[in-house]
Amino acid sequence: MSTVPTLNGQVIGQAHYATRALLERAVAPLGVTFNQVLALNVLANGPVDPAHLTHRVTSTLKVDESAVRQVVDQLVDAGLAQVDGASTATGGDEPRLALTDTGRATQRSVVAAVADLSARLYAEIPTDEASTAARVLTIVTQRANAELAAIPA
Repeated sequence: MSTVPTLNGQVIGQAHYATRALLERAVAPLGVTFNQVLALNVLANGPVDPAHLTHRVTSTLKVDESAVRQVVDQLVDAGLAQVDGASTATGGDEPRLALTDTGRATQRSVVAAVADLSARLYAEIPTDEASTAARVLTIVTQRANAELAAIPA
């Protein structure tokens, strides 16, 4: 007899780590890591200020800024990202980061790998159940982020 699992951090974590392991294997032939994938996805929307990229990645991965700087350096060294002039939108002198042509092609390959993986993993899950799971996980994430923000550094 099968029992319905209780929704808790362990169940959520197991789903995350299993999915992440599959994604890491899918993108390894592209020469990128999971953390680099997140940065590539941010850069896919166009050039960004380093502070914006840093905030997006640190808030998603819960890593410190030095880890993001390392990811950015790796992307630049691999020819996937480049420094793209000064930020005119903010009137500042800070350079922006942008994908190179190779970076855009790699990011498109990542998107395809994620789409393929998602199609397999979420196949045959009823839409209403997937929507409920998404809502619940979004609430859990918001609550956890609020608690993290309330903890002194």
